[in-house]
Amino acid sequence: MPRRPFRIVLVLALLGCSGSQGAAATRAATRAADAAALQPATATRPAGDSASAVLTKADAGRIIGNPSATVWMIIISDFQCPYCKRWHDEVWNAVRTEYVVTGKIRVAYVNLPLSMHPNAMPAAHAAMCASVQGKFWPVQDALFRTQQEWSNLADAQPAFEALARDAGADVDTWRACVTSGVMQPLIQGDAERAGTAGAQSTPTFFVGGRPLIGAQPLATFREALDAALAAKPAGK
Repeated sequence: MPRRPFRIVLVLALLGCSGSQGAAATRAATRAADAAALQPATATRPAGDSASAVLTKADAGRIIGNPSATVWMIIISDFQCPYCKRWHDEVWNAVRTEYVVTGKIRVAYVNLPLSMHPNAMPAAHAAMCASVQGKFWPVQDALFRTQQEWSNLADAQPAFEALARDAGADVDTWRACVTSGVMQPLIQGDAERAGTAGAQSTPTFFVGGRPLIGAQPLATFREALDAALAAKPAGK
């Protein structure tokens, strides 16, 4: 489908985390935040069929919802951002229950680990390696649930490994994935596409192409989702 980069002005008060992303978050990319298939850009994939297969599985695993749904919600988030946790804790379960489980929309998670959060990048690797095994969503739930426990750890990997194990991932396979660094180009590609779309802080969302900035309340998401669904009925 055509890629149409959004240009938005970010106005952030007490709703999100912001930090310098350097070139990785602002470099031009060819993906828009409303893309229906968030596969890593071919140019950023490591050489070799095996690595590409792993990245493809990881990419697919962070998409949830009805494959036939025509409305997408893109979540651009940082696992260590307290505002991302607030949105996850206060809004996500209702959105998932009312719109995802009912088959109305599809949701994709895009990583934007801010440099101000030292454990955000390791957490993104942990989640994406779990995604290879189809465990992204339970691990992302666990990462936000336990954020205060691992945020200030000098080495958060043991905590992340425990979360992956509790989610049902094969720990040896997960550990090998994390250690290899194979997810780095995917996560970097996420940050580049998020920056191109105008996301400079977390959380940022696109609902049917409409940007929502910060940890907005459930009512705001219901209004945006209902409007997107009314404008683009299923199968249209």
